[in-house]
Amino acid sequence: MPRSSYYYKSRGNSAYNVMLMNIIDKQYTERPFYGVRRMTVFLKRCGHSINHKRVARLICLMGLEAIYPKRKLSRKDKEHIIYPYLLKELEITRSNQTTK
Repeated sequence: MPRSSYYYKSRGNSAYNVMLMNIIDKQYTERPFYGVRRMTVFLKRCGHSINHKRVARLICLMGLEAIYPKRKLSRKDKEHIIYPYLLKELEITRSNQTTK
């Protein structure tokens, strides 16, 4: 193990990061649908010179996620016909038996 890794002490969060996290948390409680991009624009309008990657890291560190309608991939349509499986009772004994 390298000596630098053995004696390493993490610096923790800076006071500026904690202040930004408080602002992000306050804004998230008011508008939970804000993602990284809109939160970055909000912080820039407040006068903070901040990058979207830093905002994304802080939001991820806080465990926040924007609320938005998700895609409904596994809902079946009411008009969709469920076709029966015709090969259910058939015993396949040779190749290309089911393709003819």
